[in-house]
Amino acid sequence: MVALCDNANQGIVPVPKSIGNGQDPRNNLYWGAQFGIKSHLKKSPYWTLLNTEKNIGDLPENVLERIIFKHKEEDVYLVADAYDGAFIKETTLNFIFASGGYEQDTVTYQGVDLPIGGASNMITYIGHNGLMDFDYEFGCILPANCEPRDIIMLGCITKRYFSDIITCMDANPILWTTGLMAPEAYTLEAALQGWIYKESTASIQHRAAAAYHQYQKCGIRGARNLLVPGF
Repeated sequence: MVALCDNANQGIVPVPKSIGNGQDPRNNLYWGAQFGIKSHLKKSPYWTLLNTEKNIGDLPENVLERIIFKHKEEDVYLVADAYDGAFIKETTLNFIFASGGYEQDTVTYQGVDLPIGGASNMITYIGHNGLMDFDYEFGCILPANCEPRDIIMLGCITKRYFSDIITCMDANPILWTTGLMAPEAYTLEAALQGWIYKESTASIQHRAAAAYHQYQKCGIRGARNLLVPGF
């Protein structure tokens, strides 16, 4: 779930107008810009873009575009939704409830049923930390079922803001953050490689930190302190 970067509707340090329009997936910082999820993974040696669907009435509310990728080595699909940046609260809540096994749905592509939302094995969030802008009002909601669900949250300080909520939802945080960060797609790409190969959380953390350092030049130690697994 990608909350499109939105200068007008999110409490962020403004980015250039061309990439900070939350209603324009094509150029958005987290979607169509150079290191956005769509643009970056299209160039990845590990993923193939299968389908792009723009919102003409069939997509969920507030989702402007949906893309489906297939891993080139393993039988793993990635379904990514670009949420209108003005609806970051709704995006955040969708992610939270999906992490607890709610919001279950299925996408069918060429006869293959792909579980999404709370039915997924891995649920990821990319974007601004919405809990910096609004309060979570639902208390400790128990998970919908006992199915294991891994999550990755790439946004600023997601571990501190979401720990109590995710504990209640009984999800497994493979990777989230302890400080300010740029939630761009190279970090997710690296982390997913380790997860797909069934590596340890320490190995996944190292992959993600190495990718973040490569692009942000922040030092590998700093990147490892920023991107952490577990509680």
